[in-house]
Amino acid sequence: MPQKVHLVIIDPQVDFCDPKGALYVKGAEQDIRRLSEMLRRVSKKLDDVHVTLDSHRLIDVAHPIFWKDSNGRVPDPFTIITASDVEAGRWTPVLPGMYRRMLDYVKSLEANGRYPLCIWPPHCLIGSGGHNVMPELLAALQGWEQQRFALVDYVTKGSNPWTEHYSAVAADVPDPTDPSTQINTRFIKTLMEADLVAIAGEAGSHCLANTVRDIAHNFGDDSYVKRLVLLEDATCPVPGFEALQSNFVKEMTARGMQVATTRDFLA
Repeated sequence: MPQKVHLVIIDPQVDFCDPKGALYVKGAEQDIRRLSEMLRRVSKKLDDVHVTLDSHRLIDVAHPIFWKDSNGRVPDPFTIITASDVEAGRWTPVLPGMYRRMLDYVKSLEANGRYPLCIWPPHCLIGSGGHNVMPELLAALQGWEQQRFALVDYVTKGSNPWTEHYSAVAADVPDPTDPSTQINTRFIKTLMEADLVAIAGEAGSHCLANTVRDIAHNFGDDSYVKRLVLLEDATCPVPGFEALQSNFVKEMTARGMQVATTRDFLA
């Protein structure tokens, strides 16, 4: 029986992948070029293609507009806000009524041990050019759709302003009132039907890393993790967070994740 092969592309959007993007990941434009070439080469061998899209609003817990200090100044991008910062009043939500919820939120982030709250430049805003898929890759995706008469599975994440949503599987702190922040069981079940799942995109330190971790966690069995293939020449870390990507690769390859390049995958 022939293998069923899926491709997962994480956040291949202008704001991450174009050097003029709001949150440019250095090297991402080359990742997109290599990935587009691979997609054209192996198009007939791909049974399904999933593309995640970071989809934020300007008002977002991880954007500067959400916070202020005692002088009313908003935080600079890449500021880290901890529970102790909120308790001490160094940073407080712009609306006083959000204080308790946000204190509970940053405490929950610290408890789950993934990331503290990091303030990012506003990026991938819904309706903006930065939200778009990079043009070269979009053309390759549409070529696959035309050749296979199939639909790319676009998976959006991040539009709930109350929580960060690095992983395409679930938000960092799921909102019990919003199903879109909870585990995307449809996505997981679809991937479990595949014999091989290639993964690429941005960034290897954040959204890609935690999407893969959550896929593996929800597979529930490391025998499934061996189906995952990281395309190492089609992902880069956010500058300054290189160690996070290295740690992710070490962690997941120890569990059985494979590593390949866009040139040798399905060659």
